[in-house]
Amino acid sequence: MSNPEIEEIPIRDDMIRLGQLLKLASLVEDGVEAAELIRNGLVKVNGEIDDRRGRQLHHGDTVTVNGRTVRILTPAAS
Repeated sequence: MSNPEIEEIPIRDDMIRLGQLLKLASLVEDGVEAAELIRNGLVKVNGEIDDRRGRQLHHGDTVTVNGRTVRILTPAAS
């Protein structure tokens, strides 16, 4: 089951950490909320639950939280 509404999130560098992305994409309000969602298994990276707040994300990776999915866009891939 795929979600046709994937929001693209451009980042400045070639990589962003999961906790940072959640804040950048407004999926959470702060780092505490990000850590809690990740710890409780409520965050999926590329369709798989990931419990690493420091997980490195690169161009094309997708993150899903609370039914919202975002995709990473990096400058090098533009």
